[in-house]
Formats: sequence, structure tokens, C-alpha cells
Amino acid sequence: MMKYLYVYIRIYQSKFLIYYNNIFRKGVIIFFFFIYDEETDTTAPMETEPELNEELEFFFNDKVRKVWYKQQEKLYLSVSDVVSVLTGSNDAKQYIKKMRSRDSELNSKWGTICTPVQMITRDGKRRRVNASTIEGILRIIQSIPSKKAEPFKLWLAKVGKERLDEIADPELAFERMIRTYRDKGYPEKWIEKRLEAIDHRKKLTAAWNEAGIKSGQHYAMLTDTLTHEWSGKHVKEYKQFKGLHKENLRDNMTDIELALNQLAEVSSTLIANTQKPHGFSETKKTVIDGGSIAGNARKELENKLGKSVISPLNASDPKLLDNNEF
Repeated sequence: MMKYLYVYIRIYQSKFLIYYNNIFRKGVIIFFFFIYDEETDTTAPMETEPELNEELEFFFNDKVRKVWYKQQEKLYLSVSDVVSVLTGSNDAKQYIKKMRSRDSELNSKWGTICTPVQMITRDGKRRRVNASTIEGILRIIQSIPSKKAEPFKLWLAKVGKERLDEIADPELAFERMIRTYRDKGYPEKWIEKRLEAIDHRKKLTAAWNEAGIKSGQHYAMLTDTLTHEWSGKHVKEYKQFKGLHKENLRDNMTDIELALNQLAEVSSTLIANTQKPHGFSETKKTVIDGGSIAGNARKELENKLGKSVISPLNASDPKLLDNNEF
């Protein structure tokens, strides 16, 4: 049975919800969802950094029901609630029906875009309602002729143009990445190490591609194996240790963790380029061999230091990630 987290905005509505808050960090609005985990009976923050600030207000609107699927690591929003907020319609179902009749392409893909998800209804009971991921919601918004939806359409057009520009000139993507890290408050030295790690990661995935690895699932499995070999933790376990949800694990590593991860990736790349593996099984062996080199280095370092170098620190305070004291 799929595990999920309920996310609501008013604490008095349900024991499953908590609330949201926002703070400012160097001019960037940071939103925190505090979500309740049924299984562990714990509450933890989930941080997002919206591109649209005020325009994304509906995302945090208490009228929009949301469910966080733990296994998928995806947030689902009630489609009818989003439509109601953006259009002001008192009959969201009828509005959606007319919208689908106007947009044949949307209608043909409706079953793919929407997923029945259990949510708390107005009568307090759990029922399945049509919900969609952020990607699906943004697609639906494109078919809504409402002033409130216009900022999203303009943003999507802007993002699309930026991506096309970056395809034509990859250096633009590199510059955008640096700006993003700086805006988030990461130290310059950490940014340099992270960019270097990204370059080595590309070389590793190129070696995997050469070995015939095409499936995204296989990429994820190899990454998980590599991470476990050098850190002693699987990706999911590592993220939980750092208090992460959707966030990128490597963006939340200390400089020492980045160095060890990089050693694992460089070693795996060199071994793969030498042994020329073919297929998943052979490639996995090169990953284990490369990851174990970094794993042994970690263990030797920890033995000398008398403490673990796997840190619970995360990017909630990026400056700490460049601090060797942990």
C-alpha cells in the first residue's frame, strides 16, 4: 500500500496538517511546509523555493488540498481546488468539463495528467479526488483563461525561452547555476567544489551511457549503489539522515562529503573506461569497485579523526557546509 503524507494549511482542520511559514534569505522567499508523517508520528519541514513568489500564492493557499507521496517523492494538488482558486468559479467540476471540451489535447491526456488521490473532503472523510503533480497543474493552468493564471503562463514562456537559449549556449545554464547557488547563500569555495563535482558526474553518466545504460531507473539504482558503497547509506537513508525530502542530496553535502562522493565517481569512471562494461550488471560492478575505494578512504579518515564524516548538516544554513567542523 502506498505511503503518503497529508499536507494542509490550518492546524485546526486535521491532525495531519501543520502550517506554513515564510522567511527571507538574501531577497529570496523561502517557504516551509511542515508535514506530518503518519508512520513515524513526526513532523518535519519541507522547503521549496518558488520562482513566482506572490504568483505562487495559490500553492500555499489553505483552500488547495495537497498530499505528499513519500515513496514517489511527489506532491499532488487537488485539481478542482486549484481551478477554484484561479478562476473564482463556484462549480469547479463544470468549469473543468468546459475547459476539457475547449482543449482537445488536454482532454486526450487527462487520464495521464490526473491521478485519483485520497484527500480529506469537506465532510471530514477521506475520498479519492482528481489530483496532479506540479508539472500536471502547470499544464492545466495553460488552458485556464483567467487573469490569475496569466503570471504562470508568462513564467512558463520565460522558462521555455531560457532553456532554448541554454541549449544554444550551454554556458548560460552554467551561469544560471552559479547565480542560483549564490542566491541561496552557498560559500564561493563550496560552489567551486560543487561545479567540479557536476563535471565529474557528467563524465560518469557518459561512461554509463557508453555501457548501454539508458533507463532512468537504472541510473538511479547505480547512483544509489555508488552512494551506499562510499557513505554506508543508501540515498533514501542518507536524505532522511539529513532531514531532506525532495532536495538534491549533493546540494546538501559538506565539502568533505562532496570530496568523497567525487572520489567515488572519478574512480568508477576510470574503472568503467578501462574495463568497458556492457549492460547493467557489469556496470554495477564497476560502480561497486569505484565506490568502495572512496568508502575505504572514508573509513580510514574516520579512524584517524575518531568520528564520522557523514554529517547531518544540510543547506538550511549553506555556510555550514563549507565548515570542516561537524
